Amino acid sequence: MTAEQIIIKKRNGKELSEDEIKFIINGFVDGEVPDYQMSALLMAIYFQGMNFEEIFLLTKAMIESGETVNLDHLEKFPIDKHSTGGVGDKVSLILAPLMAAAGLAIPMMSGRGLGHSGGTLDKLESIPGFRTNLSLKEYVSHLEKYSVAMIGQSQKIAPADKKIYALRDSTGTVPSIPLVVASIMSKKIAEGAKALVLDVKTGKGAFFVSEEKSLELAKNLIAVGERFGMTVSALMTLMDQPLGNSVGNWLETREAIQALKGNGAKDLMDVTIALGAEMLCQTGQESNHKKAISKLSDILSSGKAYQTFVTMVKSQGGDVSIVNNPDHYPQSKYKRDFVSKKDGYVDSIDALKIGVLATELGAGRVKMSDEIDYTAGLIFKKKEGDRVIKGETIAEVYYSRDISVTEIEEKMSEAIHISNEKPGGDKKLILKYISSQKEVDWGSLLNG
Repeated sequence: MTAEQIIIKKRNGKELSEDEIKFIINGFVDGEVPDYQMSALLMAIYFQGMNFEEIFLLTKAMIESGETVNLDHLEKFPIDKHSTGGVGDKVSLILAPLMAAAGLAIPMMSGRGLGHSGGTLDKLESIPGFRTNLSLKEYVSHLEKYSVAMIGQSQKIAPADKKIYALRDSTGTVPSIPLVVASIMSKKIAEGAKALVLDVKTGKGAFFVSEEKSLELAKNLIAVGERFGMTVSALMTLMDQPLGNSVGNWLETREAIQALKGNGAKDLMDVTIALGAEMLCQTGQESNHKKAISKLSDILSSGKAYQTFVTMVKSQGGDVSIVNNPDHYPQSKYKRDFVSKKDGYVDSIDALKIGVLATELGAGRVKMSDEIDYTAGLIFKKKEGDRVIKGETIAEVYYSRDISVTEIEEKMSEAIHISNEKPGGDKKLILKYISSQKEVDWGSLLNG
């Protein structure tokens, strides 16, 4: 068989066999299948899709392209969380130390920015010296000592995903359910986690805008995980506007530090605590979500989660002085205030348009080779539903690139809509709870 034959077969909408999937995945890792052929296959999968068996086999081939970690010896239960990608989503930076402080082991293998969505690794690496490239031996050692490790993929863990991940970002093939499922689950299974809680995004700033597609993604992730013996559940959360008050790597990291000190934005903390509560319930640490939420709120108030974060940063080579004194961080070259042109209310903030703008400011990558500007991004002073007065700052824009003020102003005006009347209705942020056993409204789960 040849890579070309496999590409043509999938292009024509036919099911790939296990041998064909293994052949092209292993060939790509070994360098025998070039980038342009893998890019062609990714595009074919994007348009033709894959059935569940193909998705499972693709995930399996990506896991088997490298090594897997066994964490059976850990005293604490190893569980991870993963978000399907959004704008301003710095939840992992808060949740990982919080759950370690709550008595779980958190083996978190994350990715870099993908499309308009920021990446946990880029945010962590905005802390000077922070190492996400721990060896597998160091990774296990950190879990044993500190109960938390936040790392990127080594060359040994799902190397196929690492190479494909970069190609997807530059070939327009990010929002593909088979590719998303295989990417997420190959990392999570190989890293040694025994359970996983997913934050499946839906809405304007998500890779899958409709609830229907987001639900399909969640169900596929859960089914693949359980086929490998992993317990998986998901919360579906709304990603219409950026999560929290900041977008951009250091700006989000700084916001996460503030949140760990007890000063987090309500929407950010609602999602973080809900995911953490499900982690406690899934592992049997708590009997219901209300009790779990109360426990996590107490841990945050005690400062224990912040101290766990500081310990993690120090153990992974990061500059703790910057964590303790975020105002000492270098500033971007330019700062531009985007102000309201009239009195009214913030009706909507388009997360996708904000994410794209943040990338253009330098917070993300347009090409695989692009350097990240850690200081670039936005800080929102107003969010959806807030009252604004003419001339009042809605957001601060930070950048060092030579981008015209006119261009920034135009793009911000396209992303943010001000209405004369306060938007009606209470927009839900956490929509559904999904497992292999049930699919229910989050509110009914809390009150049931």
